[in-house]
Amino acid sequence: MLTSFTIPTLADVELPSLRDIFTVLTLQHDYNATIVVLATAILGVGAGLVGSFLLLRKRALMGDALSHATLPGVCLAFMVMVAFGGDGKFLPGLLIGAAITGLLGVAAVAVISRYTRLQDDAALGIVLSVFFGLGVALIKPVTQMPGGDAAGIESFIYGKTASLLRSDLYLIIAVTVAVVLICIALFKEFALLCFDDDYAKSQGWPTWLLDAVMLGLVTLVTVVGLQAVGLILVIALLIIPPAAARFWTQHLRTMAVIAAVIGLISGWLGASLSALVAGLPAGAIIVVVAAAFFIISMIFGSARGVLPRVLQQVRLARTVNRQNLLRAMYELTEAGGTEMPHHVRLPDLLGKRSWSAAQLRRLLRSARRDELVSHDAAGRWMLTEAGRLEAVRLVRNHRLWEMYLITHADIAPSHVDRDADMIEHVLGPVMVEKLERLLVERRAVPESPHVL
Repeated sequence: MLTSFTIPTLADVELPSLRDIFTVLTLQHDYNATIVVLATAILGVGAGLVGSFLLLRKRALMGDALSHATLPGVCLAFMVMVAFGGDGKFLPGLLIGAAITGLLGVAAVAVISRYTRLQDDAALGIVLSVFFGLGVALIKPVTQMPGGDAAGIESFIYGKTASLLRSDLYLIIAVTVAVVLICIALFKEFALLCFDDDYAKSQGWPTWLLDAVMLGLVTLVTVVGLQAVGLILVIALLIIPPAAARFWTQHLRTMAVIAAVIGLISGWLGASLSALVAGLPAGAIIVVVAAAFFIISMIFGSARGVLPRVLQQVRLARTVNRQNLLRAMYELTEAGGTEMPHHVRLPDLLGKRSWSAAQLRRLLRSARRDELVSHDAAGRWMLTEAGRLEAVRLVRNHRLWEMYLITHADIAPSHVDRDADMIEHVLGPVMVEKLERLLVERRAVPESPHVL
C-alpha cells in the first residue's frame, strides 16, 4: 500500500533573519552557542597551523589513521573508569585513552612501513581499518555497561559540538596555545623537516624526534577535536585549511598564518550556521564551510589558483606570439638595409611560422592597436618606428643568447633554442659585456646563426 508524502519546500524552512545572524556572529546569542562558536573557532586555529606542517610533510593520511585509531581508546578508557568505580563519562579520561591508542596507531604504521615490504599507503589502510573496526566492535559492550547507553560514545565518531562545555573550551584554548607556541619555537626545524629531511639528517638534526613532536601536536589537536567535529571529520579540519592556504602563497610562514585564519573562520561560521538553523550538525557544516574556502582558493588563489594560472598562460602566449611576430617581420625585411618602410605580405609571414591565417590576422590587429605595425591599401604590413625599435631589441637579445650558447655552452647552431628567454633574465652584466665585445666588428644586430 502506497502512502502519500509531502516534499518540503523552501517556504517550510524557517530561515534566520539578518538580526539573528548578526547576533550569533558577534557572540551575543545564548551562552551555550557562544561557547560552541569560540571553541570551534579556536580549534580551527590550532588545526590549521599544525596541519600546514602535516600537509607539507606529506603525512595527511597519517592524521587520518591517527583520528580513526582514537575510537578504541575512548571505548577502553570508558570501560576502565567504570570498572574502577569512576565516572565513565569523565572527558579527560576519555581523551587520554584516545591519545594512547592514537599514538599506538601511528607507531604501528611506522613499524609496518619500516620492517616490512609494505608501502606507507598499505600500512595506513591496515591500521586505519583495524583500529576503527576494533572501536566499532567495542561500542556495543560499552553501551551495555552501567551508564553506557547515556555516555555518548558514538558522538566521538561524528562529533557533538552542542555538548561542549566551558571546561572543554578551556581545554581547547590550552591545547591551541601550546600548539601555537611549539610551532613558533620549532618553526625553522619543522620547515627543514618538511622540505628536505635528508639534508636535516646529514646535518645531525634529530629528525625522528622532530617527527614525533609534530605527530604529538597532531594528536593533541585530533583528540580535543573529537567532541567538536568527530574522529571522521577532524582530519578535514587538519588538512583542508592548509590545502586552501597553499593556493595563496609560496612561503611557509604566510601559509601557516592563512591556514590558521581559514580554520578560525571555518569553525566560526560553521558553528554559527548550526546554531542558527535547527537540525544542521555543526561538525559537518564546519567541514563544508572549510571546503567552500578550498574551492574558492583553488579557483582564485593568487599563487597556485587555476584562474590566475590560466590568465598567466594566456598573457605569456600572447607575449610570445607578439615577440615572434615582430622578430619575423624584422628578419624578413632585414636584407633590405636600414631604410624604411619594409613591406611584408601575409603569405611571407605564414611561411615562416606555424600560425594559421586567422591567428596571424589577430596578432597583426593587436600589434596595430598598440601602434607597432601598420598596413597600406594593398594589404602589405610594415613595422612602425616603435615596432622596429622593439623588434631590434628582441632580435638582438635573442641572438646574443644564441651566441652565448654557441661560444660558451658548446651547442651546435642547429640545436640553439631561438625562443629562449631574454638575455637580461639569464646572463649577468659581465657576460653581456663580453658578448658585446664580440660584436665590435659586426652590425648592431648580429646575423642569426641559422635561418628563421
